[in-house]
Amino acid sequence: MSDLSLRDRLATLSRRELIGMLVLVASLVGAVAVWYLRSLPEPVAVQQVGGAIAPSSSPSAVAQGSGLTAPGASATPAAGAGGSQAIFVHVAGEVRRPGVYEFVPGDRVIDAIDAARGPTGRAVLDGLNLAALLTDGSQIVVPERGATAPGGLPAAPGAGEGDTINVNTADAIELEELSGIGEVLAQEIIDHRIENGPFTSIDELEDVSGIGPATLEEIRDHVTI
Repeated sequence: MSDLSLRDRLATLSRRELIGMLVLVASLVGAVAVWYLRSLPEPVAVQQVGGAIAPSSSPSAVAQGSGLTAPGASATPAAGAGGSQAIFVHVAGEVRRPGVYEFVPGDRVIDAIDAARGPTGRAVLDGLNLAALLTDGSQIVVPERGATAPGGLPAAPGAGEGDTINVNTADAIELEELSGIGEVLAQEIIDHRIENGPFTSIDELEDVSGIGPATLEEIRDHVTI
């Protein structure tokens, strides 16, 4: 009887009323479907971190070049592309930006030094095997000229060691080979001689912004004019 009553009631409705009812039912079904889809968990987006794939929301991601891991970081390496595990290496010593960097299997020592913005002007690379494969948890230390290498042996000498550097003709890279002279001071020396002409004595180096008596005495025996 209930089916007949429903049919009788539907039969009394006009075409416009039937369409309105269908639209209302469809709207309700759509609203329920949208609510259900929004309640599902969203997948975690991934991003490239230093050559390996790691979850963007993971607190264990290593800030490239910072040398620090996030608080509560897990010691387990993140999975890299294709299921391979990420490699974390500490690059230290005479590089422009020391820190902990993330790599993938197959990367080599030269890749680690490049990631740290390359060697400084005082670095000596002859004692390093630049083609060696990186291993997780290792440290690469780029030595300074004249420093003692592991085993008590002196580090390989750099080009021109024992020679003096002409501060009137040397470029920035050559000037950076002097102890205590970095990128900024090397450029200050070049700017000073451009603005004031060639140096006529070693003592005039003290007129360069940033070079004090202590620095001058440290480089005095290694420069010429």
